[in-house]
Amino acid sequence: MTTEKIHGGCLCGAVTYAAETVYRMYLYCFCSRCRKKSGTAHSANLFLDTQYFQWLSGENHVINYRLPDANGVTNCFCGTCGCRMPRVTEKGVSIPAGSLNTSPHAGPDKCIYWDSRAPWLPSREEIQKVADS
Repeated sequence: MTTEKIHGGCLCGAVTYAAETVYRMYLYCFCSRCRKKSGTAHSANLFLDTQYFQWLSGENHVINYRLPDANGVTNCFCGTCGCRMPRVTEKGVSIPAGSLNTSPHAGPDKCIYWDSRAPWLPSREEIQKVADS
């Protein structure tokens, strides 16, 4: 199996990490909790086993906020700049795709909680596309 190495980190540069592209899945989640955590219409997360992930710097800057009474809902972020960071548990790693500095070398497998999507979310076809300015 050929894998690529991916790298990511936070906005201020205090936290960096690397991982191999051995994903269990890559999901877009449209649930209300993921909208709140990401501050966007959905979250985009890559899931992999812990053996394929390593912190390169700043692991001590990562804050883990666990939502009380919500099994598994945790928001991990850089304590300096607030950027979402990977969540590492004994069960695996969830990497916010937006924290990547390199291509994930894959596209999402599926969208989950689609019926919970924000009512203000237009379809991709309805949105005007503008090149970088």
